Order: sequence, then structure tokens, then C-alpha cells
Amino acid sequence: MAGSDNLLLCSTCGTQFDIPADSPPSGCRICDDPRQFVPPSGQSSCWTSLGEERGKHENQWKQDGVEKRMWSITTEPKLGIGQRAIFLETPEGNVLWDCIAYLDEKTIETINSKGGLKAIVISHPHFYTTHLEWAKAFNCPVYVSREDEKWLNRVDNWNLRRFIEGLTETIVPGVTAIKAGGHFDGSLCLHWDKKLLHADTLMAAPSGLYHKDRQPGTISYSFMWSIPNMIPLPPSKIHHIWKAVKPFEFDATHGGFTGSDIRGPDLKQRILESMKIQVRSMGHDMHSLLEEPSP
Repeated sequence: MAGSDNLLLCSTCGTQFDIPADSPPSGCRICDDPRQFVPPSGQSSCWTSLGEERGKHENQWKQDGVEKRMWSITTEPKLGIGQRAIFLETPEGNVLWDCIAYLDEKTIETINSKGGLKAIVISHPHFYTTHLEWAKAFNCPVYVSREDEKWLNRVDNWNLRRFIEGLTETIVPGVTAIKAGGHFDGSLCLHWDKKLLHADTLMAAPSGLYHKDRQPGTISYSFMWSIPNMIPLPPSKIHHIWKAVKPFEFDATHGGFTGSDIRGPDLKQRILESMKIQVRSMGHDMHSLLEEPSP
């Protein structure tokens, strides 16, 4: 890790670049994209490196309250967007879903004590962060969508990246990456043991966390092109997401941030209902998504 400690890191989005930290460009190509943002202080205040951040943060582990084989890993204080990585303990090897920017020896030791990693899967470019550092540390492949290749910001000199070309990809037996698109062209979900890990491909809405006495028209999920800038997806993209997840059965969904877990036997129905509510509210009363039957 020492050799990459001085590579440029954006503290706003957590992306690591093949650029020395002492020679930053004028902007971060991830934050400059309309889906993200440059903070009011400007980009110049956001440049740092793993070496500069070393010892200022700690990665915290939280075991899922229901699924004991699932752990959320977050960084405190926040470095980057603030998403979680989700560590899955499967019989075929451990899988890390998504990535956080901060990686230290304590985190490496903890993961190795649990059997290491068989694979890493990154949902979309906002969570690419330091994924090559993670893949090198655990000598495992890291899966990303071919459609989002242009957003990669480091050369893979170790041949650790694997590009998902099709609509689905088996990562290890029982763990399937689903290319749903929407937020980015190659945005992924991950299916495992009746669980749908969806990162930002779906966004769990606050009203989705409440189960009892739900009023008609209550949304459980939203579908956004830009989450921080609150730009919704068009109906065609939302419909594509539905077609991608429709074949899979799940009774739990897990978003990209802590506190975004929803459980229940009717989640596929609630996803479709939420899609129809959003499409109708945008004025598309005749869209083909509205004709999709209940699952």
C-alpha cells in the first residue's frame, strides 16, 4: 500500500487517480459530472491522498441485525460520499459489495481473519474509490460493468479487473451481479440468498422503512439519475431496471448507505408500485411500465 499512498484522492467522492497528490488537476472528473457536485469551497480544497488521511479515520463494522453473514463497513469520520461496503460471508467465499476509499492494515487484518475475499463487485463509478488497492490487498478480482469503463481513473497493472459484459454475471455460486442501468449505464445490483443489494440503482425512500398502515400512493423506492442533485430517471430507464430485477426473488433490499435496509415478503410489488407512482407523477400516464402486472 505504501507505493500508492501518495496518489491523488478526492475527499468529496473518494476517487483515487493515477496522479501524484502534489500535482492535482483543476477538477475531479467524477465530481464535475452533473450527477455529482463540487462543494462550495471548490475542488482545490478536496484533494488529498491515502497517506495524508492515514490515521485520521477508522473503518467500522456493523453486523446486520437479521442476516448474521452480512456486515456493513463504513468510515468514520467520513471520507468521500459516505457509502458503505457490504461484506458477505458465503459458503463459496467472501464477497465485498461496493467499496469505500479508506483502507488500512486493521481492515485488511479483520477481513483476512474472516477468510479474505473471493471477489469484489462495484455497483457504479461513484463507488469505484480505491478499488484497485482493495483488490491488490486481497489478491482477488474486482468486477465492474463494461459500460462504465470510461469512468475508471487508474490503470490496472495487476490484471485484477473483470468487466461484466452481459446482463448478469455469476460472481461465485449463489451470488449474481445484475446489470440494471439507470443511474449509470452499467449500474449493478447484487442478488444473494433472497437479498437484493442495490446501492444507488434504487433508492430506499424514508416512507419505505415503515410497514404498517401504509396509505395508497406511498412510495418505497425512488429512481434517480442524480441523487444529490435530485434529478429523476426517465420512464424508459425505470422500466429497464424493473425488467432486470423482475426475474429474481428477494425479501430484503439493502441500499448503499446505512439505514436503507427494507424487509418484507412484498418488496417486488413495492418496487413496481413505486416505479408506477414516479412515472405517473412525471406525467407519463400511458407508459408501458404502467401495464406491468403485479409479481
